[in-house]
Amino acid sequence: MKLNEILKQTQNNHIIYESFEKADKLLNHSGYKNIVVSISGGADSDIMIDMCERLEAKVHYIFFNTGIEYQATFEHLDYIENKYGIKIERINALVPVPLGCKKYGIPFLSKHVSEFVGGLQKHDFTWEDESYDDMLQKYPLTFAKWWHNKYRNEGFKSSQWDVDYNRYLKEFLIENPPTFQISKRCCEGAKKNVSKKYMKEHDVDLMLIGIRKAEGRIRAAKYKTCFGQQHGVDQYRPLFWYTNQDKEDYDRIFGVTHSRCYTEYGFKRTGCACCPYEKNFDAELEIIKEKEPKLYKAVNNIFGESYEYTRKYREFVAKKKQEEKEAKQSQQ
Repeated sequence: MKLNEILKQTQNNHIIYESFEKADKLLNHSGYKNIVVSISGGADSDIMIDMCERLEAKVHYIFFNTGIEYQATFEHLDYIENKYGIKIERINALVPVPLGCKKYGIPFLSKHVSEFVGGLQKHDFTWEDESYDDMLQKYPLTFAKWWHNKYRNEGFKSSQWDVDYNRYLKEFLIENPPTFQISKRCCEGAKKNVSKKYMKEHDVDLMLIGIRKAEGRIRAAKYKTCFGQQHGVDQYRPLFWYTNQDKEDYDRIFGVTHSRCYTEYGFKRTGCACCPYEKNFDAELEIIKEKEPKLYKAVNNIFGESYEYTRKYREFVAKKKQEEKEAKQSQQ
């Protein structure tokens, strides 16, 4: 499809047209020889594929199987292949998520929290409120700073690098030390390392990924523009400036159909099934208990301890908030 035809269809949304215009320059007129599009089966990936196919770009589509995906995602990949007449290469994880959790530990609350809690566990931290100076004598600086909220003193008003970014987390950990190993490393062997290996072995010179600034997640926050480099390979994020409304406009204009994870399950994301990092993992669990019972059993076997620990933490927070409220009322 030529750009002037796309312009006619997108005349009411300049963001979409500009994304086509820039993608056309990079994919068809910039000299890249080996372009790879990394897809997840999610909504942003659907739009990336549609864009590439409308521009008739010579790209190779890859999907990294983390070892804990929704069956609806695999079904959607088959649908996409048939719709566009393309091939999506399925690449298995070097260390699938189930094995990674068994080997390294289980994620809890967020990547930052998992990194610091897991690191302190490895240093045999006793989950006491030690002074900052004492901690510096026994633990790496980063852990001491996190435990004592020192990052916010370096210019951050409310830093995600501090323990207090998650309300009452420090108090919770002192009263309820973790009894299982916590780690953020399940993503490494499932996606990060396998992606790095693939790019090196296949001499990839440009990779497309579906990240949007509007996501607001840590993954998106680390990027400032739609173009950059990762592992020595140019990286393009064609939907980086898209808002949720832009996505809706694109779907309506070009008739993009998304996975049953969205249309039937009601999810707002795909990826690793029922990840403990998700705030609404309990709601996701209830849905797949009915829709994908085998997966429901699997994720509980893998992440069960983290689910229970998170629920306990949330109950702890609710109790503390209630105590604070009652204390304020008694002072009035």
